[in-house]
Amino acid sequence: MMLADFSSFKGVWTLGEQREGKISSVSYELLNWGRGLADKLGVELSSIIIGYKIEGVEELIYRGADRVYIVDHPLLERFTPDAYARVLEALVKEYKPEVFIASATTLGRTVMPVLAARIGTGLTADCTGLDIEPETRLLLQTRPAIGGNVMATIKTPNHRPQMATVRPRSRKPLPRDPSRRGEIIFKEYPEDLYKSKVNFLRFIKDDTLETPLHEADIVVSGGKGLKGEKNFQMLHELARLLGGAVGASRSAVDMGWISYPHQVGLSGKTVTPKLYMAIGISGAVQHLAGMSSSETIVAINSDPDANIFKVCDFGIVGDLFEVIPVLIERIKKYKEERGND
Repeated sequence: MMLADFSSFKGVWTLGEQREGKISSVSYELLNWGRGLADKLGVELSSIIIGYKIEGVEELIYRGADRVYIVDHPLLERFTPDAYARVLEALVKEYKPEVFIASATTLGRTVMPVLAARIGTGLTADCTGLDIEPETRLLLQTRPAIGGNVMATIKTPNHRPQMATVRPRSRKPLPRDPSRRGEIIFKEYPEDLYKSKVNFLRFIKDDTLETPLHEADIVVSGGKGLKGEKNFQMLHELARLLGGAVGASRSAVDMGWISYPHQVGLSGKTVTPKLYMAIGISGAVQHLAGMSSSETIVAINSDPDANIFKVCDFGIVGDLFEVIPVLIERIKKYKEERGND
């Protein structure tokens, strides 16, 4: 069997993201991943950004990109998977990157599978590690498998580009270097490429999420142990005091106690905060897969045999309805003594 010739595929790409024309922080995190891969391969690093009236694109150069491709058009102001995928497909077919990575955000998780299907390549989702195999120049894509119980390393030897999404906040952005120089290329395509079958009606902001879950340094999550919607108010108060966001298990969302954007796990969001508090959560493997990469995990549960205690750094076996009020009062007292710092 003849091996495919991939000599025409060169370079590492990252998919940048923007919101209302402003570049999102995940774009800079990705550049850190991309820079390491590009340096090992000895190739250039490019960032792709799609939208309308995008500001501050030179920041992508300052944060590690050698080249930035911009597709800017009024029809691309709102993210629509079909239009964005067609634009990315056109770029990939024209420039042929050997590696293309995105963040495992809502945008990345939605558009990258569509793109992979359109161009006929593989995609590894929710990676926690990316590296280059020196002998083959293959992308080593590491991610949790079997509910987080094992770590699998995946290769894409027979197709290009090699594609993966990586968990947000898994790396810090590179230091800003205004002395860096690079190339910014504005691409234009026929307008039909930008048209979507999706009819945008309106955007309804979730007022219960002041900070996007995947961007929060602290996530306070609740599960079935909270026993009802009203008891989530305790978690909202605790999260406000800590400067964090509120998450939830699938069971809490399914019972209507809190909305889906708060859901953490395989069927929800993957989070990697500095502190993750699992309150009244037993620790189903599906939930662990969405938060097990957190820096520090604190679990509060009345069941000493709960699976969550196998992965936490600190555990409290007790009644959450006794523990949380005391914790809230202690934090309030501490903040008062410190002048609400």
